[in-house]
Amino acid sequence: MQVRSMGPISETEMDYSMDCYFRQSWVDTRLTFSGYKDALALSIEMLTKIWKPDTFVYNGKRSYLHTITTPNRFVRLFPNGRVLYSQRLTIRATCLMDLTSFPMDRQKCPLKFGSFGYTEEDVRYQWTTGRGVNIASDMKMSQFDLISTPTGNETTSLNHGLHSTLMVSFHLQRHMGDFIIQVYGPCILLVVISWVSFWLNREATSDRISLGITTVLTMTFLGLEARKDLPKVPYPTALDYFVFISFSYIFCTVVQFGLVHHFTKLGSGEYYLEEMES
Repeated sequence: MQVRSMGPISETEMDYSMDCYFRQSWVDTRLTFSGYKDALALSIEMLTKIWKPDTFVYNGKRSYLHTITTPNRFVRLFPNGRVLYSQRLTIRATCLMDLTSFPMDRQKCPLKFGSFGYTEEDVRYQWTTGRGVNIASDMKMSQFDLISTPTGNETTSLNHGLHSTLMVSFHLQRHMGDFIIQVYGPCILLVVISWVSFWLNREATSDRISLGITTVLTMTFLGLEARKDLPKVPYPTALDYFVFISFSYIFCTVVQFGLVHHFTKLGSGEYYLEEMES
């Protein structure tokens, strides 16, 4: 299998998409021939007349074969009866993500192939030695870096039988640049701006309150915006902790002004003067 591109990878839907060349090869001794040393390029119509495995994606959600300008697939037949069948597919598969460390997280998105009807006694799948999964050299993703693609074989129970399956796991590491610009940087600046109220005169009550309320509301907006594209998971993420701590700093500056204003006014005797005047 050669992966041409990956994406989008959706945290909300917990899935990912990929465009790949999916190649299968098997040996059918009934198709052996002699008199010609090279492989024969067969018509796609021949697929309806020869045996082929009924491979499907276990964790697939929606996949399709590219058909522009013609169906993107070919068949090669070798003298020893080996058949090479290649297709260009776009696969959308499930990827259950753990967002505890978001956005500093690493995800493992699996892809599982196997036969739908044939058991392990009938068909056994194996990766091609040394060339199981190839990644296009020019493939890039906007949100993630592809770290590794370990492969393996499994035996899965399906339809009251044991089926041979192939597994590949795409290990992804998220980019931090966008979150530093959109969330972390503005949150840090808002906390610093809230500290400006410490240098304002105590009598400038309206200025300090306006600054405090503005930073609190802006921080609330940033926190809600940061979670807009995330699913409603039942646990806090690392980004939630950062936003909550930043919000706590800003909230404390407002509370600090209220306490300082109250106790300094009480200690200077202003309350007593106001009571006497009234």
